[in-house]
Amino acid sequence: MKLVVGLGNPGYEYERTRHNAGWLVIDELARRHAPGAIARSRFSAATLDAAFAGEKVLLMKPTTYMNRSGQAVGEAIRFFKLEPAEDLLVLVDDVALPVGHVRVRAKGGTGGHNGLADIDRALGGASYPRVRFGVGAVPRLMNQADWVLSRFMDEERDDVKQGVLSAADAVEACLTKGVTLAANEFNKKVAAEPAPQHPNEKKTIQEKPDSNETQSTNGDES
Repeated sequence: MKLVVGLGNPGYEYERTRHNAGWLVIDELARRHAPGAIARSRFSAATLDAAFAGEKVLLMKPTTYMNRSGQAVGEAIRFFKLEPAEDLLVLVDDVALPVGHVRVRAKGGTGGHNGLADIDRALGGASYPRVRFGVGAVPRLMNQADWVLSRFMDEERDDVKQGVLSAADAVEACLTKGVTLAANEFNKKVAAEPAPQHPNEKKTIQEKPDSNETQSTNGDES
């Protein structure tokens, strides 16, 4: 059995924000592999049972807010007695990649991402595969938390759509071919994306994190 986790924040105000890119990919995987299935509330998350090439896969959206993602992942890993390095795959947004670009990694650091940091804490390490989804560089003079909690712009819509499809393809490749072959197939060198000189150069609908949550470099929900 495999566990595929898309990181994001619950609630209407966070729908289709950059930080919920992982949820967009989970939705695409559910459309492909669990059509018509009803999500169940399990492990502090919304989950769907699916199958990839005959193997059981649990699709998961943690509903604990981003900075507590490890709670949901840890519960499922322990319940099913899974090995993170072999059985877990995490879908995560990444400000280091241009919008819609995809990278497959067998393991890695958090890059200041609260969701990954909490999963590392819950699992006792970072040795688990992840598919990184580019959400664009943070504009200069703009807070990173505000950026990742903002919605994609209209002009980014095509890149996001293609990125979701590519990320779902990458997940399928990881599960059927293995992470190494998937990385060889999907990891392409891209030029570093220059950050806008001023946030006004990229107009976004920004969502503020809950004042009751503790912020860090990506915001508490980040």
